[in-house]
Amino acid sequence: MAPKKDAGKGKAADKGGKKGDDSSSGKVKGAQSINVRHILCEKHSKKEEAVAKLNEGVKFDEVARNFSEDKARQGGALGWKTRGSLLPEFEKVAFELEPSTTGNPKWTEVKTSEGYHLVMVEGRK
Repeated sequence: MAPKKDAGKGKAADKGGKKGDDSSSGKVKGAQSINVRHILCEKHSKKEEAVAKLNEGVKFDEVARNFSEDKARQGGALGWKTRGSLLPEFEKVAFELEPSTTGNPKWTEVKTSEGYHLVMVEGRK
C-alpha cells in the first residue's frame, strides 16, 4: 500500500510541478511531434565552427544557412516530424529538447550516419 500512496504523491507533485517543469518533463513524455531545425556538417571541424557562431549569439537559422550541408534551405527547418520518422540517435535528443527560438536557441548536438547535427526544436505537440 505504501508504494501506491507514494505514487499518488508523485502524481500530485508532478501536477503541481508542471507549472515550472512543463517543458522539461511533461511535454517531453507527451509530445508526439516536434517542429525541428538542424545544422548538418560532415566534418567535426565544420561543426565546431558552427558551434562557435551559435555561442557568439548568431541566430540558429543564419548559422544553418551558412554551415549546413543539408538540403534544408530554410535555415535548417525540417518542419513537423513525428516519433519514428527520424534517425534514432537524432530523434532521441530532439524529443528531449525544450522549444526555443532561432534568436535564442536551446540546442544540442548528435552524431549520426549522416554526420554531425546541431539540433533545436521550435514547437511540440
